[in-house]
Amino acid sequence: MNHRFLFSALACLPGCFALAQGTSGFQVRSTFKIGSPGGWDYIASGPDHRLYVSHGTQVNILDDRTGDSLGVIPNTTGVHGIAFAGSKGYTSNGRLNTVTVFDLKSDAVLQQIPAGQNPDAIMYDPHSKLVITCNGRSHDLSLIDPSTGQVTGTITLDGKPETAVSDGKGKLFVNIEDKNKISEVDLATKTVLASWPLGAEGPTGLAIDTKTMRLFAGCEEKLVVMDATNGNIVATLPIGKGCDGVGFDPGLRLVFASCGEGKLTVIKEGSASDFQVIDNVPTKRSARTCAVNVSKHEVYLPEADTEPGAPGERPHVVPGTFGVLVVARK
Repeated sequence: MNHRFLFSALACLPGCFALAQGTSGFQVRSTFKIGSPGGWDYIASGPDHRLYVSHGTQVNILDDRTGDSLGVIPNTTGVHGIAFAGSKGYTSNGRLNTVTVFDLKSDAVLQQIPAGQNPDAIMYDPHSKLVITCNGRSHDLSLIDPSTGQVTGTITLDGKPETAVSDGKGKLFVNIEDKNKISEVDLATKTVLASWPLGAEGPTGLAIDTKTMRLFAGCEEKLVVMDATNGNIVATLPIGKGCDGVGFDPGLRLVFASCGEGKLTVIKEGSASDFQVIDNVPTKRSARTCAVNVSKHEVYLPEADTEPGAPGERPHVVPGTFGVLVVARK
């Protein structure tokens, strides 16, 4: 997400606060204030009611019930994402080309692991038991063994990887942003098996339903549903401008696309072939990324107030306004 790392997330986009509430029942319930300066990108819902918010040179840890500050993971300059494996957490530090390893109980930093160039999205694959970074500048994936803290392999891609998801059976699916496609990767052989065009531009956020084997790719003003078994397009649905995150709640069978113009598009999965937009929840401009808490059925979106910059500049963050929106059912 290096084009998304905070300030790019603040492009001048039209608001959408006049949109009517739809049928999902979701709305902004509260805002967790953080306030300190710095950029942001991904947010992650972790164990023990902890919410991890990438924030410039650190990761802020909040209680997902109250918004209270629980701690900070420091020295993560250019941090994009957060992942969890066992008792450890991992951050992808885009400007340092490293991954920070920290203890989930004490928050103590345990190790710094060299990764590819500009590690962006980061994830844990339970099948291969690997932590994986999508390296935007070096166009590859770094495979990290959590048991040793070492990079055990690199998978070369033919474009810029944005986000990756796993089918839980050894295959990885990666949004290739500059090629408008999804690449299917075999983790056992460390090879790209296939590449499938999305028919839409700028794929960023990506989620998967491993039961129906459907991929949900957030593109510019479109959410593309793809069959993960063959790359066929199942549906293309309208979403807001500036989508940078997609989440899936398997219990509710809902797909969420967070859009920087100020809305969270909610899509219902009726079946493997039936998808409908059921809501566009008003959020805030700059709320481009999201995380879904599948046990609480809540969605978290980092955001801040902005003000116009000088001609040719992106909007500036209003000091003291950074926080996290909590979107939940009434």
